[in-house]
Amino acid sequence: MENKINWEELGFSYIKTPWRFTAKWQDGQWSHGALTGDNQLTISEASTALHYGQQCFEGLKAYRRKDGGVNLFRPDQNSQRLNSSARRLYMPEVPEEMFIDAVEQVVKANEAFVPPYGTGGTLYIRPLLIGIGDMIGVQPAPEYLFTVFCMPVGPYFKGGLTPTNFIVSDYDRAAPNGTGAIKVGGNYAASLLPGQEAHDKNFSDCIYLDPQTHTKIEEVGSANFFGITKDNEFVTPQSPSILPSITKYSLLYLAEHRLGLTAIEGDVFVNDLDRFIEAGACGTAAVISPIGGIQYGEKFHVFYSETEVGPVTKKLYDELTGIQFGDKEAPENWIIEVL
Repeated sequence: MENKINWEELGFSYIKTPWRFTAKWQDGQWSHGALTGDNQLTISEASTALHYGQQCFEGLKAYRRKDGGVNLFRPDQNSQRLNSSARRLYMPEVPEEMFIDAVEQVVKANEAFVPPYGTGGTLYIRPLLIGIGDMIGVQPAPEYLFTVFCMPVGPYFKGGLTPTNFIVSDYDRAAPNGTGAIKVGGNYAASLLPGQEAHDKNFSDCIYLDPQTHTKIEEVGSANFFGITKDNEFVTPQSPSILPSITKYSLLYLAEHRLGLTAIEGDVFVNDLDRFIEAGACGTAAVISPIGGIQYGEKFHVFYSETEVGPVTKKLYDELTGIQFGDKEAPENWIIEVL
């Protein structure tokens, strides 16, 4: 089957791979879990995941190295974020050792689907934690299912590392002190309409402002915002309703320690975009997507260029992907060599 995949033409869409991992939480403990070839989940019609949104997920990737081996990038951070989501939704945590072991098992079992080095493709891995069992009241589920599946993907944005334009949305992505900082399906369901409205106006996606004052940039679609200032600062928004992006925190570290920039988490006022000479969106799926311009009301603000990626954004992209694919030395504990 793997020979039928055109690695160069891979998009970001579901492809069934042979193996996935599943484990069940019952009577206060997790089962050992195992790989299965079945990609269908059979759950109770009264599952809390279906009615009350008791579900969260993660996204991470496996990368083919030049020597043919396979890297995982900071999976411990995904484990910690999944458990942060689980705590907020009153679900049992998945032990970090179990999480990483499940991910490694899935990557090894589906190794033939890790795209070759140099194609730009990766193996996208989706851990999922859902409440199942019979529960019609608004209460925690009696049982939980943890599953990890994967598929080969190409770049999230079709153009790869080329700038695209975004428009500020009138909708809020999340509420202050709500679920904005955790990776739950409801946040993404609520982003579909604003995203489609942006697409209808020929923008890549929408930009969300902070829900309290509507004066500061929070997120770019399902990715995090960053800007580069004239004073060599790497700035990302800081807010309790932003998802803590593993890519963003990795870039904050690399900007400071590899590129010598001043790394700042702070306010990004939408009326003060002139301070930035470059801007981008970042996340596991998108990696880095340069932002050409932002439409805010009647005003369209262009950063570096609508057609070319800025030099600092390019350096950050090369540094991060170089580490992920094993071409550059990684900071301590960032890489697990699965194969």
